Amino acid sequence: PAALLRPPPPGVDPAPRRPQVLRRVASERDVFTSPEVAKSFDFISEERIYKWWESQGFFKPNFDRGGDPFVIPMPPANVTGSLHMGHAMFVTLEDIMIRYFRMKGRPALWIPGTDHAGIATQLVVEKMLAAEGIKRADLTREEFTKRVWEWKEKYGSTITNQIKRLGASCDWTRECFTLDDQLSHAVVEAFIRLHEKGLIYQGSYLVNWSPNLQTAVSDLEVEYSEEPGYLYYMKYRVAGGSRDDFMTIATTRPETLFGDVAIAVNPEDERYAKYVGKLAIVPLTFGRHVPIIADRYVDPEFGTGVLKISPGHDQNDYHIARKLGLPILNVMNKDGTLNDVAGLYSGMDRFEAREKLWSDLVETNLAVKKEPYTLRVPRSQRGGEVIEPLISKQWFVTMEPLAERALHAVEKGQLTILPERFEKIYNNWLTNIKDWCISRQLWWGHRIPVWYIVGKKCEEDYVVARNAEEALAKAQEKYGKSVEIYQDPDVLDTWFSSALWPFSTLGWPDVSREDFKHFYPATVLETGHDILFFWVARMVMMGIEFTGTVPFSYVYLHGLIRDSEGRKMSKSLGNVIDPLDTMNEYGTDALRFTLCMGTAGQDINLSTERLTSNKAFTNKLWNAGKFLLQNLPERSDATAWDLLLANKVSH
Repeated sequence: PAALLRPPPPGVDPAPRRPQVLRRVASERDVFTSPEVAKSFDFISEERIYKWWESQGFFKPNFDRGGDPFVIPMPPANVTGSLHMGHAMFVTLEDIMIRYFRMKGRPALWIPGTDHAGIATQLVVEKMLAAEGIKRADLTREEFTKRVWEWKEKYGSTITNQIKRLGASCDWTRECFTLDDQLSHAVVEAFIRLHEKGLIYQGSYLVNWSPNLQTAVSDLEVEYSEEPGYLYYMKYRVAGGSRDDFMTIATTRPETLFGDVAIAVNPEDERYAKYVGKLAIVPLTFGRHVPIIADRYVDPEFGTGVLKISPGHDQNDYHIARKLGLPILNVMNKDGTLNDVAGLYSGMDRFEAREKLWSDLVETNLAVKKEPYTLRVPRSQRGGEVIEPLISKQWFVTMEPLAERALHAVEKGQLTILPERFEKIYNNWLTNIKDWCISRQLWWGHRIPVWYIVGKKCEEDYVVARNAEEALAKAQEKYGKSVEIYQDPDVLDTWFSSALWPFSTLGWPDVSREDFKHFYPATVLETGHDILFFWVARMVMMGIEFTGTVPFSYVYLHGLIRDSEGRKMSKSLGNVIDPLDTMNEYGTDALRFTLCMGTAGQDINLSTERLTSNKAFTNKLWNAGKFLLQNLPERSDATAWDLLLANKVSH
């Protein structure tokens, strides 16, 4: 209580000789003071107690007691989200940390917030509009984003209120949203500074394309699953040879043969040495010829030892083509249908084309066989559809120089990753990092701060600016007063703004802000090990780049929550345990106690048996508290100093 923090009046001994039991502690009368307590654990009162805590400002950092600040940036939950066990886990662990150091007397700040979740939010709103019979294409960009903001205002607080149900003692007066004006300003500033240093560039490269979402997605947003499929064997005739002079090629994607630019064999494979340097005829293309080349990348043990090179639709083929200077052919439209390069198959869906093409190969005697084969299928983490490697013009961040400093931070002890075994994973990913594709073909998110010159080639004539007025001024200075400009329609990857979270939430780029000066860098970043690359490593890189220091001293990683049999929770398996239902049945404390009993970094198998057992334990604590209340002296409304003075007088 505040009274206990005030110095005693002159002449009063601050340490009374005989202790008194003070019933009036840091709580309201209606919180938990009546001796008439429910027989069993009354976890319904948790919500009332939490509201009182928050109203009293107990979650704000208190500088009166001195000490170094203890700061945790809360992982921002997706604004579209509903509470799941991953949220329950990080809230439990972070709340333990923040309460502990708050009780130790350090100014403790736990910064909450939500993420605009670009793709996820746009999908939700598009489905809502579809229910009204409206397609996104029926609206202008401004009309659509207005509907998204309306949706956000109506439903965006759901996840926040659910996190409060978990007892998160964070400072809600500092709550942030990644599309807030301050954070949006930080995003634009970060883009401009990276571009000025030559670390952001635009180019046409092979990217992961989502046909349904109509956007590129990063490597980290692609999940691979093993699925049954086929390996197709087909004949490529050798130009100038006899009818029986052909090479048999095995492929899982015959529909991409229209994008073939070469046939490759291993230079040490004697079976095909006589064909190297000759030409092969791509089937069903009316005689199109491609060179037969030798490259050590080809595995002579896979399939027939002959590889079709389709650089427009395969990452490995793309690297071979870039290395050897081969042309790149794209046979796919952005909606997943074949384009005009595919001739008679133009306009067909990629999977329909696969079946039709195989049927035609059989009919023309160019098919050899089709055998069952387990495929490693790339799927969008968001929409679940099969990702298509596609050549597309995008914006990228050059990651190697940023990654080098993030590696040194761990080597020099500036950053500690716990458990330690994740250091190797972190180091391995940063050592082999690829450039980051940061542009997304969406309407919801941070618009890329690039303006193109009307009538000019986009890749050569553009300006980067903080707003349209600044962009026009730059363009006029370069091209004259009559110039016209238009902004890049793409938005930035959601993880770009998330990478700035530890310092953008404290006022960066204005480093004179009191919050930035007091609370940056943070003390610890706690999150799931599954986003070590998505988020943690990128925060480290951006923190060092823009502030000159690591954004936090420690990274503490927790495991995934699985069902009682160790399976990943999913709706398809029907094994999802809803934390809201769990709290209603067992109480928040029972759930939190269950989650914090795991080993750092290890996955937890969650079962109703463990929850039941821990509910019984919390009930024992309840009974102990009830026993104390029933046996304590009658409650006094006297203040702490009243009792201290009374004690002094009585002696």
